[in-house]
Formats: sequence, structure tokens, C-alpha cells
Amino acid sequence: MPTRRPPDLPERDVTPEAIYQDRRRLVRLLALSPLALAACSPKGEAGSPTPAPPPPPAPGTALSYTPNPAFRTRGPLTSWQDVTHYNNYYEFGTSKSDPARYSGAFKPRPWSVTVGGECEAPGIFALEDLIKGIPLEQRIYRHRCVEAWSMVIPWVGFPLGTLLKRFKPTSRAKYVAFTTVDRPGQMPGLSYPVLDWPYREGLRIDEAMHPLTLLAVGVYGRVLPNQNGAPLRLVVPWKYGFKSTKAIVQIAFSETRPVTSWNQAAPDRYGFYANVNPDVGTVPWSQHTERRIAGSGFSLFGNRIATRLFNGYADQVASLYAGMDLRRDY
Repeated sequence: MPTRRPPDLPERDVTPEAIYQDRRRLVRLLALSPLALAACSPKGEAGSPTPAPPPPPAPGTALSYTPNPAFRTRGPLTSWQDVTHYNNYYEFGTSKSDPARYSGAFKPRPWSVTVGGECEAPGIFALEDLIKGIPLEQRIYRHRCVEAWSMVIPWVGFPLGTLLKRFKPTSRAKYVAFTTVDRPGQMPGLSYPVLDWPYREGLRIDEAMHPLTLLAVGVYGRVLPNQNGAPLRLVVPWKYGFKSTKAIVQIAFSETRPVTSWNQAAPDRYGFYANVNPDVGTVPWSQHTERRIAGSGFSLFGNRIATRLFNGYADQVASLYAGMDLRRDY
């Protein structure tokens, strides 16, 4: 499906080159699984132990990637501090500051993802093997929360469709479902019945395969912090943020529409599609405007801008919903 290039971002707003240098280090950090590293390590002398593989990359480690100028947007970026300390991640608590405060004990490595359902190549894959050989790129996306606030975020990742094609979905695969990890010992918010845990989300397969849909492993040129969905999260920029599943451990292709967490909890407020639409309110929030969190700081009441249909990505994604009633199928 052809896409149109979004508006340009001024050069001053692009992440500095220093952040994405050292490509060889990235290959060592992300392209090899622990087993492969162990196999490649030289053996010690007789009776000596085999050297241990290097530790996996810690959150905040610099990544190597290529900025993609086809995916950028106007306006100042939201600061690293706000991107990493103003989060909705109820597995760690319901306050915006809870994820950064309580996610320190979470262990994003080692990590594996189970893939199944209507596909020809299912399996359980170590994260390093899952993304091996896929080049990373930076995309600067608008992020819109259903609570009527928004950010501009420089993600690092790769198109979801690139990965999904590896599993050879069958003609019966109409949807893709995602499940977040469920670790009560490391995620204190799971002790509260805010939702029916674990967190589940889903996309229609054409949405999942769309070039805008991203699997992110980093933000601001660094490995994802725990509070931002480490080690692997979905980014769907034309939908409200709750569709962008964090800490993914399961991907399943299905013929029928999957149950999703917020839609199950309050179907009258959280539609399955959750496309950003200023004309469809989500109680208790009007969606006509949004509070932009960007620049050096933000005001709880200022920086309001008009909300755009599909979060400003209508040129690229509106054709996915041709003939649908966007008020009914919200």
C-alpha cells in the first residue's frame, strides 16, 4: 500500500548523531542470542570454565540505527524526562509516576516471544533471535493518549510487518493478538484488579502490516527503559496509546477478533479500533483538543492544540477504514 510522506521535521529536532554511533556494539548486543554468544566464545584451557557471555544491554544503553526521514513530524520533541517519567503502565501502578518508580525490579532479559495461531512457522523465539538481521531505524511519531494529552517521541525499532511475514500467516489470519508479560513479583500493579490481567491487545492484520506500525526496542536512541515497555513494545501512531502493547510475550494470528483488555473492561468507552477521532468523545474526556507535552516542560492546562483525525496520519491510513462508520466502529 503506498504511503505519503508526513510533514518534515526541522533538522534541529532530530536526535544528535552521537547517540546512534557504534554499530558494531549493537551487533554484539542485539543480534546474537545468549546461546550463540556462548557457542562463539573461545574455550579455556583444560579444566577451566568457558567464559560467560557478555550481559544483555541494560535500559538506557545507546543503540545504533538509521534515522528514517520518511517518518517524522513537525514540532519540538517531548523531553527524555517526560517520555520516561509520565507514563500509563498499570502493571506498575495507576499514577503517571508509578512506572518509573516501581519498575526497577522488572527483568527485561532474558526474553522470549511465543508466536502461534494461524501461521505456518510458529514457535518460541528468544528476543535476540527474533529480531536478528532486522535493521533498526528511528521514527519520530506523534503519540496520543485517550486522556487527551500527547507527545512527540523518537522511537527506535522496525516495521511490525517485517517480523510478521517471517511466520507466514495463512489466509485465515484476519487479526493479530498481543499479550503482555504477567509477573506479579516484578509488577506490583498486577495485584490490583484494574483490568483482567494479563494485558491483551489486537489489530486487524492489515493494520498490523501497515508500514506505520512499529515494533520498538528503543527510544531517544537508547534501549527502552522498563517504564516504556522494555524490551519490546508496539507503536501504532494513529490510534490511542492503549493499543500500543508493552513488554510483548505472545503474538497470535487469529481468524476472529481477539478480546482486548480495555474494550473488555468498558466497551462503551474503549472501542476495539481506538482510532484517534476528535468527533468521538471518550467519557470523561472530550477529544476535540489535546494537551501537548513537548519542549523543555509542559503545563497541566496550557499547550492545547486541536486533535486531528487519525492523529494526523489520515493520508496514510484512512483507506484502511473505507466504508466504515467511524462513529460506530470507534
